[in-house]
Amino acid sequence: MTGLPNLTDRVALARNRAKCRSAGAGLFLHEQAAQELQERLAEVNRPFTSVAIVTGFPDFWAGIWPAATVVPDDDTLALKLGAHDLIIHGLALHWANDPVGQLIQCRRALAPDGLFLAAMFGGQSLAELRTCLSEAEVLQTGGLSPRILPMAEIRDMGGLLQRAGFGLPVADSTTFTVTYTHPKALMHDLRAMGEGNALSARLRYPTRRAVFTMAEQLYSAQHATPDGRISARFEMLFLTGWAPHESQQKPLRPGSAQQRLSEALGLPANQFPDTDATGGN
Repeated sequence: MTGLPNLTDRVALARNRAKCRSAGAGLFLHEQAAQELQERLAEVNRPFTSVAIVTGFPDFWAGIWPAATVVPDDDTLALKLGAHDLIIHGLALHWANDPVGQLIQCRRALAPDGLFLAAMFGGQSLAELRTCLSEAEVLQTGGLSPRILPMAEIRDMGGLLQRAGFGLPVADSTTFTVTYTHPKALMHDLRAMGEGNALSARLRYPTRRAVFTMAEQLYSAQHATPDGRISARFEMLFLTGWAPHESQQKPLRPGSAQQRLSEALGLPANQFPDTDATGGN
């Protein structure tokens, strides 16, 4: 961990999740994430005998993988060094105060050639709600406070996997659009899935009712569907990486090519006058 202030208030996050569990969680996006991860595992076509899952919703994820070891997404993960051949980070990495630290801990807990999979919300999630809340708050109060978690962009995640020491890193995304009868129904759903405001820098006093009223009006005006509902976008990022092993493919050393690019493409050599077989200029 760095000396920077924490982005997430872990006490508030735990409280939000506890309320969600006691009220009957609306975990349809967790269901979607689990389905996507299962499809990715099916493509690997390899058995895994020691699975660990990192998540804030142990009951749900244990129901999908009942034989797995399930640990909370604390800053320090309760995982043993080199103990697992598959680790799944289940829709919780977006709340991490130190995402790279979480990735490094998962990589160290993998046996050589073990697989890491993660699902997390991405930066395009709730863009509509973020914009409407910000506009309403500025107009009503003249200021702006943190309300929605800043989430990672897919272009950054492959690099983070590499920084954490994973081999063959891949990051891809899927966007889901969900419609609601009213913006209030969307915000109710966010609380039902434990995704309420748990930012350390959030306001610690009630927001003016006028801010939410205006935000709801803006949302209904700007993001209405043809049938009179409103739409909300959820971007889900999926990360894949392997614990290093000698059997894995490795990129060729720069300058090691044995054939000109023009020859490989069947083109005259003067099509690429500045490029030779070593890759130099």
